[in-house]
Amino acid sequence: MTADDPSTTVGVVVPRSRLRSTLRRRVARVRDSLPAVAQIVVAATAAYAFAHFVLGHPVPLLAATVTVSSLGLVRDARPWRVAETVMGMLVGILIAEIVLVTAGSGWWQIAVAMTTTLLVARFLSPQPGFALAAVVQSLIALVVVTGAPFLRLVDGAIGGAAALIVTALIPRTLRRTELRDADELFDALEVAMATIVRALRRGDRVRAERGLERARSLQTYVDAWSGSLESGREVARISPFLRRQRTELQRHERVRQSLDLATRNLRVVARRAAYLCADGETRPIPADLLAELARGASLVRDSLDDISLEPAARSAVVGVIRRLDPAALLPDGGVGELNLVAAMRPLAVDLLTAAGMPSAEARALLPRI
Repeated sequence: MTADDPSTTVGVVVPRSRLRSTLRRRVARVRDSLPAVAQIVVAATAAYAFAHFVLGHPVPLLAATVTVSSLGLVRDARPWRVAETVMGMLVGILIAEIVLVTAGSGWWQIAVAMTTTLLVARFLSPQPGFALAAVVQSLIALVVVTGAPFLRLVDGAIGGAAALIVTALIPRTLRRTELRDADELFDALEVAMATIVRALRRGDRVRAERGLERARSLQTYVDAWSGSLESGREVARISPFLRRQRTELQRHERVRQSLDLATRNLRVVARRAAYLCADGETRPIPADLLAELARGASLVRDSLDDISLEPAARSAVVGVIRRLDPAALLPDGGVGELNLVAAMRPLAVDLLTAAGMPSAEARALLPRI
């Protein structure tokens, strides 16, 4: 086998390509984790140093472990979630302290404390992580017995306070994270709409079904944007450094709500397009209308980062919505084709509200049918 053999070339290129892709993903993962790493390191170090050097606690292990466990490496570290996790861990430490005071330390005391902590935690929260965080801290408090009674509870409270303070001072969910999630949703929306448009222009049933699948998958992107946006808004409420972003995040929430409705209505359009394309006939008029709506959605996307572009986005969608009269557009159209154009009407309204027009005004622009 020579060096020019195709199998040899493919055997070399594919692994290298896969390696580069894997390295890019890993570097991106590290980059995305930098805010979380900064939070954890700063908060845990500060909590330990305060408990040890200021309060004189000999081994304030729980001050650091509570901080690390409450913050974690998840991207969505909302203040209320951090507070909830802190409360769970403090409950576990409190139970361990009570067991130590009343029964001392030992193997069966560990069993009693862990059982009680797990049952109480499951009663307080439906989240499995809440119970696990509580029992781990309870176990540490029972195994590492140092200092006066309830000293570890104070350490835990210090760690929890440090976690909440650093959540405000070193925001984890930055604006670029929220915008990246929005971009991913708009990317997926653009691909889904383009697929449906091509299917209608060619009468391609297989492509139409692919467009329907892509439209159905949009909810995952909507949920991801919802999480990062809500996290950003909650952090902005308590962070002195993000006050200027509150109004912008509120505007993005309005766009997100409208896009959520738009993706649902696109699924209706996609289902009707898939049904129509089964006969193999081309349908250029509905295809052109949906393509124009897709261009309007693209302008809405651009307006997220630059509010001055909202008028252009509204103008683009208004140019379509005023023509969405199925009978006028398709005087000889069948019922299915008329219903397809009718299904675009609520989609156009959603895009207009995403571009900043009140819903009532957007609906008023629709032709009467």
